[in-house]
Amino acid sequence: MSDCLFCGIAAGEIPAKTVRESSRAIAFRDINPQAPAHVLVIPRAHYANLAELAAAGDGLLDEVATLAAAVAADEGVADGGYRVVFNTGPDAGQTVHHVHAHLLGGRPLEWPPG
Repeated sequence: MSDCLFCGIAAGEIPAKTVRESSRAIAFRDINPQAPAHVLVIPRAHYANLAELAAAGDGLLDEVATLAAAVAADEGVADGGYRVVFNTGPDAGQTVHHVHAHLLGGRPLEWPPG
C-alpha cells in the first residue's frame, strides 16, 4: 500500500532502526518505546491486522513469532521474560493498520496493561 507507513519501512523507503530481518518479516525499534526493549515485528506484506495475517495460513504468522523470539534473545530479555502484543482495531489502540507485534521487555511488566 502506497500510503502505509509500515509498508514504506518494509520497502526501505522510510528509515527505521532495523534490528533483525527475515525474508518475509522485519523487526525495528519503536519510535516511542514503552519499555527498555520495545521492538516492532511486521510482515513485509501488508495485512491490516492479526486476523488477516492468521487467515493467510501460509506460515507468515509463525515467521513473525519466530523473529520476535530471536529479537528477544538478541535484546537479552528472553530469559527474564518478555511480552508480545498485537493490537487489533481502534478499541485496542491500533493506530497503524499494518499488523505489527510489539515485543516488550527489560523491566517487570504489569498485568493488566491498561
